Amino acid sequence: MGENKQRLLAGDWYLPDDPELADDHRRCIGLCADFNAAERLPYAERFALLERLLGSVGEGVRIRAPFRCDFGRHIRIGARTFVNFGAVLLDAAPITIGADVQIGPNVQLLTPHHALDAERRRAGWEKAMPVTIGDNVWLGGGVIVCPGVAIGENTVVGAGSVVVADLPAGVLAVGNPARVVRVLEPSAG
Repeated sequence: MGENKQRLLAGDWYLPDDPELADDHRRCIGLCADFNAAERLPYAERFALLERLLGSVGEGVRIRAPFRCDFGRHIRIGARTFVNFGAVLLDAAPITIGADVQIGPNVQLLTPHHALDAERRRAGWEKAMPVTIGDNVWLGGGVIVCPGVAIGENTVVGAGSVVVADLPAGVLAVGNPARVVRVLEPSAG
């Protein structure tokens, strides 16, 4: 394993313009293309493509095309989760999505972070920070989750919100930046 891939996996600053990382990305592009072109295939065949593309995928996961990601292998999705059209999961760091999550159309889960220093940014350095989505979360259409964010279970994030900091369990959050507007009542039964 090369130095930049080791740095990426360790959560350190790395240079993404690396032949080994480019090979990993090309593998992902091919599998995403296969998955996105397979919309008419039976569920079992599409699920088999997801199992090849993603790090792990729980039973009953449904993802609607088009779907895009950087590496795929760093994404783990829990059982019965639904991902609507146009999802972009930039998984230079781990993206963990719990069970029974609802992800609206055009949602972005972003792990890459670029240097604030302009010279370092021009040199191409980036770092990635994990994104974690708890069980039973609902992300409305167009939500953007920024690098390093964790969203607690049973939380709802309103459409178009930009989540720049962790959100606790069981709340409704909206806006840019997303802020908690109320606590949600636990479900009965």
